[in-house]
Amino acid sequence: MPAVFLKDRALIRVSGADAEAFLHNLITTDVVSLCASEARPGALLTPQGKILFDFMIWRDGADFIIETDTGQQDALLKRLAIYKLRAAVTLEPDKDQGVTVSWDEQAAEGVADSRFAKAGGVLMRRGGNHGAADAMLYDALRAEHGVAISGRDFTLQDAFPHDVLLDLNGGLSFRKGCYVGQEVVSRMQHRGTARRRVVSVSADAELPATGTEITAAGKPLGALGTVVGSNGLAIVRIDRAGEAIANGIPLLAGETTVSLRLPPWSGLTFPAVANEVSA
Repeated sequence: MPAVFLKDRALIRVSGADAEAFLHNLITTDVVSLCASEARPGALLTPQGKILFDFMIWRDGADFIIETDTGQQDALLKRLAIYKLRAAVTLEPDKDQGVTVSWDEQAAEGVADSRFAKAGGVLMRRGGNHGAADAMLYDALRAEHGVAISGRDFTLQDAFPHDVLLDLNGGLSFRKGCYVGQEVVSRMQHRGTARRRVVSVSADAELPATGTEITAAGKPLGALGTVVGSNGLAIVRIDRAGEAIANGIPLLAGETTVSLRLPPWSGLTFPAVANEVSA
């Protein structure tokens, strides 16, 4: 059973009588329906609907655990405190720091990551150091299943939830009431205007470095994010990519010919021509 310790992940504990309502009315995730054995992705958005912070969230008894990047922990705590006002909520770093992820066909300790469950797999998350496998194994798994994270695959305040598949992997609710940025993402959903999506990238040779532009006939489609050998992730304009694929135009990451694949679990397909995606 591969078990990888992610030392660059940090945990925030949210407790108190109003914790569930506080989070449910603030972040993109449907917290009320979150069961005890599940971890879901989520985000706190800007009023313009872009991702200000991304994270995983799960229950720990009556409390909630938010898992985020270590570089976001302090800023996220401060931002949550701004919204707390007089709510009966306590926000603090959890005693466990770092997260271990493990996966195989057998049950493992922790909570099940809904992003991988959507892809038909089982990946468990738990706080603390319980693994020694190479972290690249986890990156390779993310690249295979189209699981993007900030700092590696997109820049905070530059991506919408649809760009990183939160609308499809359990991280974005369209059934609950208002939350920060909700009007913008709801409008994108109803108008079908999401054109940037996460794709898996592959090549016959090693891919160039993260940040390398992906192009078709000189037109930019996006840029490489996570790279693991000849496989990786990118967020691309699927309308432009679809047009290029339909017309047999090579897709390039720098000078390297690449193939793009939308995650099969997403149900998404590349439009055959650009004007099939709403502007």
